[in-house]
Amino acid sequence: MTPSRPYLLRALNEWILDNEMTPYLVVDAGIQGVEVPQEFVTDGQIVLNICPTAVVGLSIDNEAVEFSARFGGVPMQVYVPFIAIMAIYAKENGQGMVFGTEPGAPDPDDPPEEKKDKPAKPSLKVVK
Repeated sequence: MTPSRPYLLRALNEWILDNEMTPYLVVDAGIQGVEVPQEFVTDGQIVLNICPTAVVGLSIDNEAVEFSARFGGVPMQVYVPFIAIMAIYAKENGQGMVFGTEPGAPDPDDPPEEKKDKPAKPSLKVVK
């Protein structure tokens, strides 16, 4: 079967926007093919606001999320393959989904070896 992540991401993005909240993506910036402003990457991750008022030309196809946005006033084209998307959540209340269970996807609970030596930082948690 094809990966479910693109379908879930599109649905969750729509759900967050329908509830008049701001969708944020958590991205593993170390995955090959990710094009994000490196000066805003912290501990190998970047959080991206994908609200229609923050981005131009948002495209969520079955391969990647792509859009144009300004970072520090500088325009940039952003490209994030789905394997690099770790989570989507609403800025206002934290509701959303953490990804990482599909083959080839990074597991947010099992960081790469070079990240294990760093002190723990706040992260998203699934609340039931």
